[in-house]
Amino acid sequence: MGETAHVSAIVWSAAGSLAAWLWLLLCQGWFWRTDVRLPPLRDPNTWPDVCVVVPARDEAAVLPASLPSVLAQDYPGRAEVFLVDDGSTDGTGEIARELARRHGGLPLTVGSPGDPPPGWTGKLWAVRHGMALAGARDPGYLLLTDADIAHAPDSLRRLVAAARGGGFDVVSQMARLRVESRWERLVVPAFVYFFAQLYPFRRIGRDGTRTAAAAGGCVLLSAGAASRARIPDAIRQAVIDDVALARAVKRSGGRVWLGLADGVDSVRPYPRLRDLWRMVSRSAYAQLRHSPLLLAGTVAGLALVYLVPPVAVAAGAVAGSAVAAALGAVAWLVMSGTYVPLLRHYRQPLWLAPLLPFTAALYLLMTVDSAVQHHRGRGAAWKGRTYAAPKAVRDEG
Repeated sequence: MGETAHVSAIVWSAAGSLAAWLWLLLCQGWFWRTDVRLPPLRDPNTWPDVCVVVPARDEAAVLPASLPSVLAQDYPGRAEVFLVDDGSTDGTGEIARELARRHGGLPLTVGSPGDPPPGWTGKLWAVRHGMALAGARDPGYLLLTDADIAHAPDSLRRLVAAARGGGFDVVSQMARLRVESRWERLVVPAFVYFFAQLYPFRRIGRDGTRTAAAAGGCVLLSAGAASRARIPDAIRQAVIDDVALARAVKRSGGRVWLGLADGVDSVRPYPRLRDLWRMVSRSAYAQLRHSPLLLAGTVAGLALVYLVPPVAVAAGAVAGSAVAAALGAVAWLVMSGTYVPLLRHYRQPLWLAPLLPFTAALYLLMTVDSAVQHHRGRGAAWKGRTYAAPKAVRDEG
């Protein structure tokens, strides 16, 4: 009797996982497709002024591979770069100046904001300083781009053309992250996959939907929308600043677009698992609004959707339940199939697709670790700073 109940539980769990995957496949904004890209658009009649704001903290190692590409933008209008050296100890500011002297291109100003006051995350305080410097130029748009992001020469031109042609207040591209080490190949494409599952790109760009997100490495923001949404002051406590920015703009009546990038690449390496673990765990619990209830639901959901299928296949085979094994296998197949387009986008071998349950288990552990670190009083940590959870999280949600 007990063995029958055990097999029945496996069958029902596998059926629930398969049902979840069929819903994700058909009803979650086609999140698994990779064809949401900047469209080929005609040039606008006039090119607005653009100021590029680059917050940088201890980025001496990556600037030589990224900053020259920003300075070399082939933009028909007026553009200027403001790099904000956020308390670096590795000579970031001087390296930026030397790169500008050596490579030329767009004018570069290097500023320093000082330590952030209470209630501000460091990056957003740096962005605020950069936007204040840019404000004197009265630009039509601001390009917020991270210090590790390299841009193709026509990147800025295409972003502005998309914003003008599509009537968007935010145009953001998910940069192609580095995938060279074995851990990067296993974990990085899944990071983008999970993000798209949470924030389907098609829904973000559709009018009348509440779904809003951006990718912080490449965000073109209209100055008017920034003023209406009170960016960055309204989101000053946000750890996940890109999503908070997009939500603030959309709540203020703005239009947001997010897609996968061609010609926007992160040069930051994550060669070891602990590097990737730190990258994910620093903000995972903030994504859940520091809620134990949401954490429990997320863990249960990840287990049902990603871990049950291979467990059902193995358990069904051991228990002799063809139904459990078949349900688990079909769910696993659907899961793997939805991952294939992103693996192709990252030019990775397709045999990584069936390993998605293992990668999901890593992300589950990273999320739990993020919560553990938070409840130990460490908060979200990045670049030598630790941020306590804000008392109110409205700016992040």
